[in-house]
Amino acid sequence: MIRLVILDFDGTLADTVELIVKTNQEVQRRMHYPVCKPEEIIATIGLPLAQCIQVMYPQVRSEELPRWVSVYREVFDMLKTQIVPALFPHVKETLAELTSRGITCSVASSRGVESLHAFLKEMGLAPYISYVLGAEDVTLAKPHPEPVLKTLEHFGVSASEAVVVGDMPVDIQMGLGAGAITCGVTYGNSGREALKEAGAHFVIDDFQEILTCFFLPR
Repeated sequence: MIRLVILDFDGTLADTVELIVKTNQEVQRRMHYPVCKPEEIIATIGLPLAQCIQVMYPQVRSEELPRWVSVYREVFDMLKTQIVPALFPHVKETLAELTSRGITCSVASSRGVESLHAFLKEMGLAPYISYVLGAEDVTLAKPHPEPVLKTLEHFGVSASEAVVVGDMPVDIQMGLGAGAITCGVTYGNSGREALKEAGAHFVIDDFQEILTCFFLPR
C-alpha cells in the first residue's frame, strides 16, 4: 500500500529545461567561460547548483562558487519572467486525484527552496504538496538518499510505503538508496534506458500513469 509519493520537480512536474539551459549559458558568458552545449547542461539537472558548475567546469575553485551561484540567481530571476515553465500534461489533475484518495504528496528537489515554493504556488500545485525539501534543507543531496530518508521520517512512513518519482538517474538512485519504490518518467530530461539502467522499478511515459501503476481504480 503506497501512502506517500515523493516527487522531483524539474523535468518531472514542470518543463524547466529551456529556462535552466539559457540561465546557465548566460551565466557562463558573464563569468567569461566557454558556453556549454544544451546537452552538457541538461546532463547536470538534478544536482545541486554548485555541483552542476563543477561538473561543467572542474577548474572552478571552491572559493569562486559563491560568485557563480550569485550570478546564477540574478540571471534566473531575470529570465523566469521571460521563459515561463509549464506543467507537464496531467500533472495537476493527477496530484488532485492522489490527494483526494488520501495519498500524501511531497517534493524533494536540488532546486533552492524559495524557488520551489514560488513555482509550486504560481503553478497551482501548492495545495497538493504537503512537504517541500530544497537544496538548503539537506546536508547530502541527490543521489544520496538523505532527502527521501528525511521525508519518510517527517511523515512517519516506511520506505516500502513510498514511491519516488523522477526523470533523472540521480532521482532513482536516491530512492533506491532509501529502500523506496522508484518510478522514472521518460518525458523529462533523460530517457527510458538511462532510468532502467539506474534501477527504476517502473518507467512511465505520462504522469497520470502513476494512478494505474500504484493505485487501484476507483
